[in-house]
Amino acid sequence: MGFEFRVSLVMTVLNEGAALQPLLDSLLSQRCLPDELVVVDGGSCDDTVDRLERYRQAAPFAVHLISEPGANISQGRNRAIAAASGEVIAVTDAGVRLDPDWLEALVAPFASDERPEVVSGFFISDPQTTFERALGAVTLPSVEEIDPRTFHPSSRSVAFLRSAWESVGGYPEWLDYCEDLLFDFGLRDAGCRFAFAPEAVAHFRPRTSWRAFCRQYYRYARGDGKADIWRWRHTLRYGTYAALAASLTVALGGRPFWWLAVAAMLGLTIARAMQRLWAARNSIPRDERLRAMLWGPFIAWTGDVAKMTGYPAGVVWRWRHAPEGPWPKRQW
Repeated sequence: MGFEFRVSLVMTVLNEGAALQPLLDSLLSQRCLPDELVVVDGGSCDDTVDRLERYRQAAPFAVHLISEPGANISQGRNRAIAAASGEVIAVTDAGVRLDPDWLEALVAPFASDERPEVVSGFFISDPQTTFERALGAVTLPSVEEIDPRTFHPSSRSVAFLRSAWESVGGYPEWLDYCEDLLFDFGLRDAGCRFAFAPEAVAHFRPRTSWRAFCRQYYRYARGDGKADIWRWRHTLRYGTYAALAASLTVALGGRPFWWLAVAAMLGLTIARAMQRLWAARNSIPRDERLRAMLWGPFIAWTGDVAKMTGYPAGVVWRWRHAPEGPWPKRQW
């Protein structure tokens, strides 16, 4: 089965090595294949390029490999899309594994009578340890939580018309993290119609260590600060922990009833994490559930601390370096 229009799949890579192989294998297993794969390498010094060269010889579709040393993710994606020939652009990331019907489900809405400009796929964690299972459950929404009208797709699972990409000037190349979110905002501000394809699932492995998770969320929040998005979400987080600190200060001053306020504020900071862990309990092996639940509070608090340190760093960067607009802004 093929598509009625040309489909180009694009992605960027940098020192992916063995993590790239599951994605390449899953592309060969797609029920519908892309017309071409365009990959931009940001200057890998491992065997990433060699793997892609071998893949190019075996793939049943054209594979174009572009070298752009030093390119960030936005620059790499824009370079790949500019070099692609398809009317429809599908985007994913190295390090994921795609369901066999991922591309078919992602691209099918473009053949409908009410043709959208953007189709949001979905993504779920592919954990291998108890920590990763807990991390995936806490940090990722389930498909039941998604409101298709407001869902902002991740660029590990999304497709859009080339004309939509052109209308917003591509991904923001001055932004190193949260670039796909700002791109989504630009598409919505441009009036693009979005569709949601929950069957287009990409599996990706969560961060494998506590340190890597801290670094990831610090960078995410720094990207928020650079892009000036989610301002009120971050303000609410600071306010919550300020109230917790005030309650703890009073409690230590010898007023026992204030410990109830401390407990309530602590519960508020981990409520969402524990709710998601409980909802995902059946997907966690029985002998790992207790350890996963114990990880929940620490993951929630770690993520909050990382965000509260990363966001002001991004704000300071924006004051000093942010390019002149226009670019989409979200203040909530």
